[in-house]
Amino acid sequence: MSDLLLVGCGAWGERMLRDLLELGARVEVADADAARRELALSRGARRVVGNAEAAEDCDGIVLATPAVTHAALVESLLARGVPLLVEKPLAVDAADADRLAGLAPERTFVGHVWRYHAGVRSLAERVAAGELGRIEWLRSTRANWTSPRTDVDPVWTLAPHDLSIALALLGTLPAPRAAFAERSAGMVVGLVGVLGEEPTVFIDVSTRFADKRREVRVHGSEGVAVLGGADAGELEVTHGGPDARQARSERHRVRGEPALRAELRAFLDHLRGGPPPPTGVQEGADVVRCLCALRRLAGI
Repeated sequence: MSDLLLVGCGAWGERMLRDLLELGARVEVADADAARRELALSRGARRVVGNAEAAEDCDGIVLATPAVTHAALVESLLARGVPLLVEKPLAVDAADADRLAGLAPERTFVGHVWRYHAGVRSLAERVAAGELGRIEWLRSTRANWTSPRTDVDPVWTLAPHDLSIALALLGTLPAPRAAFAERSAGMVVGLVGVLGEEPTVFIDVSTRFADKRREVRVHGSEGVAVLGGADAGELEVTHGGPDARQARSERHRVRGEPALRAELRAFLDHLRGGPPPPTGVQEGADVVRCLCALRRLAGI
C-alpha cells in the first residue's frame, strides 16, 4: 500500500482523494482551509495538516492547488525526493514551466487527464494504425457555462486539455499560427487558436455556452473520426469519398475506466515499480509554452 500526500483538497482534490482511496492508497491531506481538512477526514484521509511542510514522509505527492501556486509548490515539494503528480497546467508562465521541467524530469508528472480518456486513447490507436490515412486536420471544441476557477482565466482551465490531446494524437505540437480571444464584459472567456499547416490544429474553448460540449474531430485522407458528446462518450468513424452515398459510418460507445482514475492508477502503479505515466513534465512544459504563445497572438 502506498502512502500519498495530497496537497489541496478543493473540488478537484476531493475527487482525487476519493479515487486514491478506492485504489488502495493511504492518503494524508495538506490544506490551509480547516473546513476542507475536516471534509478530507470525513472522506477517509488518514491524517490532515495545514501545509505540506507539516506532512509525514510519503511515497509520492499529488498536487491539486490553484494553478498560480503550482510553480512555487512544485519546486518546494520536489525537495522531498519522491515522485510528484501536479494538476495541469504545470505553471502559468513558460519560463517557470521550462525551469520545472529541468529540475527532476524523471519523477515529475502532469495531470493531463484527457490523455487517459478511453476515447482519446482509442483515437490515438486508430491514428497510429493509419486507419484514417494521413492526418490533415484536428479540430477540438471544449465549452460550458462559466468556470469555477478564480485564480486564472478559462483559457488556462480549458485549453491545456486540447493541446495535450493534440500532442497525444500527433506526437508533437505544431507551431502556433494565429489566435483570437473571446471576451465578455472586458474579461477573457475563451480562445480560438490555429496551429501548424500539415496537419492543422484548431482549438476552440469558451465558457459562454449554455450546454457542455466536448468534441475532438480528426480529419484524415482516408476518413474522419469524431469523439463527441458532453463527456466525449461516443466515437464515430466515417470512411468514404465526397459522394454521401459512399460513406460508411461506425458508432462506438466509449467504454473504459474514468480518466481521472486511470491517471491516478498509472501514478500509483509507478510508485509500486511500474513504468512512468505517459504525461511527463516535459509534456507539461511544452503545453504551457504553446499556450503562452497562443495567448500572445490573441493579445491576452
